[in-house]
Parts: sequence; C-alpha cells; structure tokens
Amino acid sequence: MPIHAFMDAYKRVWEAQDSEGFADLFTPDGQYWNTPFQCQDTWELRKVYWDRIKLQDNITHSNEVLAETPNGGFAHWHTEYQVSSEELFDIWAKSTGTGLPDRKPGDPLPYLILDGTLVGQFNPEGLATEVRIWWHSRAEMP
Repeated sequence: MPIHAFMDAYKRVWEAQDSEGFADLFTPDGQYWNTPFQCQDTWELRKVYWDRIKLQDNITHSNEVLAETPNGGFAHWHTEYQVSSEELFDIWAKSTGTGLPDRKPGDPLPYLILDGTLVGQFNPEGLATEVRIWWHSRAEMP
C-alpha cells in the first residue's frame, strides 16, 4: 500500500518541518508537481521548495486515501498553520489565485488553511516517482 505509507510520511514530515525527509520520499529523479506548471525533479529542488515549511508554526495535517492501485493512489489532504514570517506570506500571496487579506507589512500574519488532492505513483520500494497536488487556500486574519 504505497499511497498509505506515503501519506503517513507526508503528514509526518510536514508537521515536523522536515524538508530533507520530504525530499527523501522520492526516487532520485522523482517529480513533485506543486502546481500543474511547477515541478521539482531533483532532491535539491524538492528540499529547497519544502524549506518554506520552516516558516510555518502550529502545523496540523490530515489526509484520507480515496483510491489506490498497486503502484499509486489518490488522496485528499488538509493542512492548517500559522504563517510565521513576512517571507512566507509574500511567497503565498504571489502564488494564490484567491483574495488576499487586507494587511500591511508588519500587521499580524494570517493563519492559512490549505485543502487539496494528491495523486502519486511509486516504485516497488515505495518511493515516489511522481506526485502531483492540486490545492486551494484561505487566509484567516487574527
């Protein structure tokens, strides 16, 4: 059941803010698609992308596997966290297609709620060869 093991590990590394652990979930040439147009296809790129989890506080993640095949699967996931830096807020604000909260630099940072789906393919050892996520987010201001 590679998708179940992957989703358990996805939760563990996100909540532990472990970007290296995230990168290790993949084969050396495994692809992580954060959007349909943005792929991190090396260990270094996956780690650098996931380093931003170190700018999150009070992370909670849950997921549910919706379908599985012998080498893949599909899951729903939900993550909430407190943005802990202007840098992360700026990254999120530039990537979102939803409305931005009305705030100025220095104002309290928002609490983000992300909800999405993940489809993954895995090799016989259970490492991801390709993972694609689709997600939306909502910001709640303090």
